[in-house]
Amino acid sequence: MRFDGIFTPIITPFNDDYSINYELFDQIVDYLVGSGVQGIVVGGTTGEYYVESEQERLNLLQRTMERTQGKTPVIFGTGALDPIASVRLAEAAAKLEADAILVATPPYSLPTERELAIHALTVDRAANLPVMLYNYPDRMGVMMGAEFLDRVGRSSNFQAIKESSGDINRLHLLARDYPHIQLTCGMDDQALEYFAWGASGWVCAGSNFLPQEHIALYEACAVEGNFTKGRRIMSAMMPLMRVLEQGGKFIQCVKYGVSMQGYPAALTRRPLHGLTKDEKRSLEQVVRTVKTTIANILAEDSGKGE
Repeated sequence: MRFDGIFTPIITPFNDDYSINYELFDQIVDYLVGSGVQGIVVGGTTGEYYVESEQERLNLLQRTMERTQGKTPVIFGTGALDPIASVRLAEAAAKLEADAILVATPPYSLPTERELAIHALTVDRAANLPVMLYNYPDRMGVMMGAEFLDRVGRSSNFQAIKESSGDINRLHLLARDYPHIQLTCGMDDQALEYFAWGASGWVCAGSNFLPQEHIALYEACAVEGNFTKGRRIMSAMMPLMRVLEQGGKFIQCVKYGVSMQGYPAALTRRPLHGLTKDEKRSLEQVVRTVKTTIANILAEDSGKGE
């Protein structure tokens, strides 16, 4: 499987009693598919999987498969504190015919690279689906290093990695030493650098509410190879990247951004709390500016081609 394009780690909307609003979730899936994203990730960090039961996560996957009907690839996140739960989720992903699974480090346990590789290979065997690895040491406490990557390379299912370390040296390592593992950007404010080093995919939470703008950057860099245009788009997006990556309220901002598109999904499960009025106003202003600036860049570029 190729992991090319924009893969949206879809949010989970909640009702006022914090139960999942499945009807609104369906609408958001339809919105993303209609917006042209190349894939949807169910059960990622942005989806708040860590405060959802296994059954809730499977419900979300099943509904996504029903809504997409094969039109858009679906990746299912198997991350869990309990490694056995990850195995169960992987087995269910295969039964529900997900296109691929996302395999992360079990949080808190701090496994060695050998132990982590054994875990990843066990989850892989449970699903026997294409695998996107998820390296996020800031949340998991462990890096998927060279020893780990060499060990999991024994299975051809390990086809991509979502790199969210933020370490630019990791980008260089993966691009040069592991070209057989498809490089996928998982650090939004480094997207341009990833594309410059040959990444052809981007798992980006901001595409929950600005899908066309994220697609525009992907197409400029990875499809057209026009990095002059790509730099202009990325420059326009940087204020948003700073809010998301450096503001301390990543998921809250993404969910409020979705609400700004007409899908009231800002509520988060504890321990997270929503944005303040000032934070909402600031995000609204940033989003307006991003949309206007990128629209002008695309219009200008289109005009040159006429």
